[in-house]
Amino acid sequence: MAGAFLRFFTPFVKIMPEIRNPQREVAFKEKFIWTAVVLIIYLIMSNIPLYGVELENSTDYFYWLRVILASQRGTLTELGIGPIVTAGLIMQLLLGSKIINVDMNDPYDRAMFSGTQKVMAIFLTMFNIIAYIIGGHFGRPTDLGVESIVLIFLQLLFAGIIIILLDELLQKGWGLGSGVSLFIAAGVAGQIFWNSFSFIEAPGQGRIPRGIIIAFFYVLFDDDPATNLDDIWIRGQLPSLLGIITTIIIFIIVVWFEGTRVEIPLAYRGYRGFKGKYPMKLLYVSNIPVILVNALYANLLFFGQLLAGPQSGLRGQGNDFWLDLLGTFEYQDTGAGTGGYLIPKSGLIYYLSPPLGIDALVDDPLRAVIYLFIFIILCIYLGKIWVEVSGLASRDIAQQILDSGMMVPGFRSSAKIIEKILDRYIPVLIVLNGILIACLSFMADSLGALTSGTGLLIAIGIIHQYAETISKEVAAQQYPSMRGFLGLD
Repeated sequence: MAGAFLRFFTPFVKIMPEIRNPQREVAFKEKFIWTAVVLIIYLIMSNIPLYGVELENSTDYFYWLRVILASQRGTLTELGIGPIVTAGLIMQLLLGSKIINVDMNDPYDRAMFSGTQKVMAIFLTMFNIIAYIIGGHFGRPTDLGVESIVLIFLQLLFAGIIIILLDELLQKGWGLGSGVSLFIAAGVAGQIFWNSFSFIEAPGQGRIPRGIIIAFFYVLFDDDPATNLDDIWIRGQLPSLLGIITTIIIFIIVVWFEGTRVEIPLAYRGYRGFKGKYPMKLLYVSNIPVILVNALYANLLFFGQLLAGPQSGLRGQGNDFWLDLLGTFEYQDTGAGTGGYLIPKSGLIYYLSPPLGIDALVDDPLRAVIYLFIFIILCIYLGKIWVEVSGLASRDIAQQILDSGMMVPGFRSSAKIIEKILDRYIPVLIVLNGILIACLSFMADSLGALTSGTGLLIAIGIIHQYAETISKEVAAQQYPSMRGFLGLD
């Protein structure tokens, strides 16, 4: 039975809007159409501006995490997937640390767990909206007026509920993958496209365009002898040749890692001569730890800027020493009439932010080392928790192998024996997964990839997962009897 924590949320779960599970087998073509519809709705919402906001006098607290949170400044997707991912992180941490008691084998407990997570996502949406308004994210509260504040709150609340339902629509089996993955991949792909093919002139680069591919051909065929490829090899925060090379290299490395597996030989208990293998990817937890770590970072960055930023009401009240330990920031105007953002200069927030570009890496190598160390530790720790709560732990896999009628040749057909064999591999794969994705993300940020390092890793992993899902769906459509073997039932 559900514990007291889940029972507390029962009244809220009952009144929540819900997407029903499909009562029939959904064809691949229909899933593809629903996925496309969900993506189009999200993109339309990302281009509908919020009514009543004053971005000119505001601060963008999530400027550095927009791509990862799949959010768009000043639109209905202002909050992006932040509340969904944060709610998932909180619930997974509570479950993994045994603070809440949930039997995931019980359908009622499982339904209450997912319902509570959805309710928490809506609570976090409302909390974030209030914090945004108080913190001046949409302009000074005194300048907005009561009517604008209410309108902003209602717009973002309804938009947040729609985003949660869009994600649920895909996760319930009507579409492919999850909304969170789809929105992140779309955002990263959009930024890479913009940084590659933008014709807008780059600031401080004369007439050279911002898009690195367009800039490459512009420099190559420009008649001005003063313009050469050295001008676009490294361009600070702008897209560069080094950045596009880094993006391609990391894409190849991640795809290779995704295809690298450790295989455990298996045999059927009832049929001699029938053998199989249980494959475990080198990136055993894939990009999940990166998403969880950045959800944690997003909240720390938001509240850090809110409490210790230059416009914080706590400044000048005798708390500046402690606020400086949390972080000091420099205000930077975007120059596009959309306010500005804060650049961390010291404190805890500074060491939780990656060095963006080679210049930042060379200027403060100690920061880079501290950031990478913390990032690796968090990726490993949260990856371990995710494995425990998502059915990927040794005991869960051992039981799945037994239930499928298989065993490890040369060993007794016992869950404990198979679990001990899996324990030789899975903990090591979790650690390797955390180290590899943290280092690749750091490399992408430091060498100026066409999007953030974390966003790039997440997008590559998502694209690879979608490719696998689509290939399985196509195979299952052609050979329906293989659905169980492919794990689609």
